[in-house]
Amino acid sequence: MKNFFYLIFFFASCVICKAQTQNIIMVNSDRPVTSIQPTMWGIFFEDINFAADGGIYAELVKNRSFEFARPLMGWKIMKPDTTTGVLIINRSETDPANPRYARITIAPGEPSFGLSNAGFRGMGIKKGMTYHFSVLARQLEGSTLKMHIELVNIQGKLIAATGLVPDSKDWKKYSVSFAADATELKARMNIWFEGNGSIDLDMISLFPDDTWKNRPEGLRSDLVQLLADLKPGFLRFPGGCIVEGRDLANRYQWKNTVGKIEDRHLIVNRWNTEFAHRLTPDYYQSFGMGFFEYFQLAEDIGTEPLPILNCGMACQFNTAEVVPLDQLDPYIQDALDLIEFANGPADSKWGKVRTGMGHPSPFNLKFIGVGNEQWGSQYIERYKAFVKAIKEKYPDIQIVTGTGPSPSGKDFDYASRELKKLNAQIVDEHYYANPEWFFQNATRYDNYDRNSYKIFAGEYAAQSKFTCSPDNQNNWKCALSEAAFMTGLERNAGVVYMCSYAPLFAHVDAWQWTPDLIWFDNLRSYGTPNYYVQKLFSNNKGTEVLPMLREDKPLTGQNGLFASAAYDKNSNEIILKLVNSDQKVQAADIVLKSSKKMGTKAKMIVLKSEDLSKVNSLEQPTLLSPVESEIVLKGKTVNQVLEPYSFSVIRIKVLH
Repeated sequence: MKNFFYLIFFFASCVICKAQTQNIIMVNSDRPVTSIQPTMWGIFFEDINFAADGGIYAELVKNRSFEFARPLMGWKIMKPDTTTGVLIINRSETDPANPRYARITIAPGEPSFGLSNAGFRGMGIKKGMTYHFSVLARQLEGSTLKMHIELVNIQGKLIAATGLVPDSKDWKKYSVSFAADATELKARMNIWFEGNGSIDLDMISLFPDDTWKNRPEGLRSDLVQLLADLKPGFLRFPGGCIVEGRDLANRYQWKNTVGKIEDRHLIVNRWNTEFAHRLTPDYYQSFGMGFFEYFQLAEDIGTEPLPILNCGMACQFNTAEVVPLDQLDPYIQDALDLIEFANGPADSKWGKVRTGMGHPSPFNLKFIGVGNEQWGSQYIERYKAFVKAIKEKYPDIQIVTGTGPSPSGKDFDYASRELKKLNAQIVDEHYYANPEWFFQNATRYDNYDRNSYKIFAGEYAAQSKFTCSPDNQNNWKCALSEAAFMTGLERNAGVVYMCSYAPLFAHVDAWQWTPDLIWFDNLRSYGTPNYYVQKLFSNNKGTEVLPMLREDKPLTGQNGLFASAAYDKNSNEIILKLVNSDQKVQAADIVLKSSKKMGTKAKMIVLKSEDLSKVNSLEQPTLLSPVESEIVLKGKTVNQVLEPYSFSVIRIKVLH
């Protein structure tokens, strides 16, 4: 009987030893696998969900130049009568970029007349904040009209007021500043006219004082700060499907978005009526956030600009219009001119435009995208024409192309095959799928050809319901699945060069698409759990991939564990990323194989929740957010417990 118990003990010990051996994870910091590109984790910006007008572009007045299809959309007439009123005048023959303006007329003896602007689902006004009102105006002969500008809260109570008297008979810009004495989420701006005569008005504008870098008529600082905090490697702009347009006439044309604000040609936003469940007929693009501002934003936050241009094809989900190949030259010239605008000397044609906007030095553009999400032979034909022209004049520019909207299927396979033949440089792949797809595809790039084109994971987001569902949520299950998938992207940094979540922004009262990385209203903003996953990867990128193996295999979902490792030459740190997608606690015994000594302590950052449905909100913006702590190392071993449904980052100092 005694021998029997010894035998049981022996077998039990063997089982325990084997289990412990299986749980040992080896990281070899002396044998890096491949470099990680500085552009690895970036930002995808598209003007969807009121991301630009009504979002990052801080203008508070909607339809400021009366160019919407309904010229007074966003405006309300106050105290109208038979002789007092507003007339919309169209001067398209002399000013096609900004044809309309408003003429206000008050006859002698008539009462005051007013216009009220609703803003973008209201105007967010802060107590104590200074606001800058401006207008292009001219008084007609004999006119003596005065303007009274006021901000009122949702109940109509006055919260700020000032006055202005335009005095020129020629067009002139007038400005006045005033402070608010209350905070209001959905304020309105009223303009009252007093006196008699007629006055012409255009470009009626209101900006807060606290714009990013305090630039006049600039960007909303809290939204830019959320982007800067990501420390992104690139900024892709302006989309996205708006690059294509519903038809070619409504495509995005960068030359219409630079120069003086009043000379930028407003167009309808292609997302305004895309979804029957989220019709937004008041969604237009003023281009106050134009290509210059995108380049400037990229420079501000220290990232590479990646502009995407129309390739002579409209959205294939809408009209599928294409320009004939023998008429493609203007589109190609737009690409060549854009590179000159970004990089050309100050005395070049388009360098002069950049200089005139206040930026004589080049933006140092390195990348350009040809088309957004096109597919089929018609795209390949047009792509080849662009590549030939761009490479002949600018051989150092890296060209981004794509495989269409899906990560698999007939069109994807055709594009992949053709682009490989053409020696494409960087190829954009998109994935919108359920969380299970992301968990299952952590190995997607393990067997991609390292000697072929490089991958730009340009649009991805886990869908809690299904793609295009209005009920998708930015919950923890989706974010956790993305973290698992991203460990696979990082492990394969030898082929994956760029990655970005999409879409980026969404206004809580004016969205068209869910899920989205950052949500905001007129005053507040917050990052989703998905945002914090992106931030943890981008802020802990490293410069080289390190092998991270258990039983000589990478962790790609075994027992619910996903992992990647990197070394950062800049900080001399080993960076470990571990995802526990299981409902149980798991022990991770990580052995660091290194010829160098390690610090005795390490920083650990954990994003976790046992509730996979958990989301952040405007009321609880950091309900699910990273928590930092310090852990102790035992020599070159990290013994760490991984909480259920958690994403952990561990930074270990390497000593010389």
